[in-house]
Amino acid sequence: MLNRPLRHGLFILTAAFVASSSVAETVSLEYVGFYDRLKQVNKQNYQLVELAFSVPVTTDCTITSGSITTENETYPLTYTAQQRLFIPYDAQLKSDRGLVNIEVAGDASQCAIAMQVRARSTQQQYTQAELLALNADMNRLLDGLQGFPMKYFRKPIDGITFEFLTDNIFITVDDVQQSSSGKFTLTLDQINQLHQISFSEKPNVVSPLVIQ
Repeated sequence: MLNRPLRHGLFILTAAFVASSSVAETVSLEYVGFYDRLKQVNKQNYQLVELAFSVPVTTDCTITSGSITTENETYPLTYTAQQRLFIPYDAQLKSDRGLVNIEVAGDASQCAIAMQVRARSTQQQYTQAELLALNADMNRLLDGLQGFPMKYFRKPIDGITFEFLTDNIFITVDDVQQSSSGKFTLTLDQINQLHQISFSEKPNVVSPLVIQ
């Protein structure tokens, strides 16, 4: 299973697409690919960040069901309305050559599985120290995913991205208020200049900022 990096700490995983009907198709991926990446996270002590898998929401990529299967067992696959996938970290599933199966309504060839580094939890207000700690943990996890020796050639992230479920967001940086339309970014230089930041609602996702 190969991957290619995208902006904001995203990676796209390749998949095998198996047609199951004229209106729905099944995406099947080897569990070992997920396990190897989750192992990088679990063997280190990342207090603030985690690795999240998801299917980007498009017309052709609406999840209708999911499962994890081995030769003898079938387990349910948990996912959210935003199509985040909760993949267990389980050595037995790797040993049993498990498959992660996702049925989508539409053309599965237009789908992809995204892997993203993000904050374990989000807050409505952050201090500079909290943002710097989050930025550092994101860099550490991305280094771990690159492995040796490529982590020494990886460019550090440029800051942090905040994504919201609504479009009309108010942000207050050191008592100065501004508005945003669903997404807000802070570069590392901006983080180093502020004391605290607060939002009119809690961010849905907090992830690395990578400026191309």
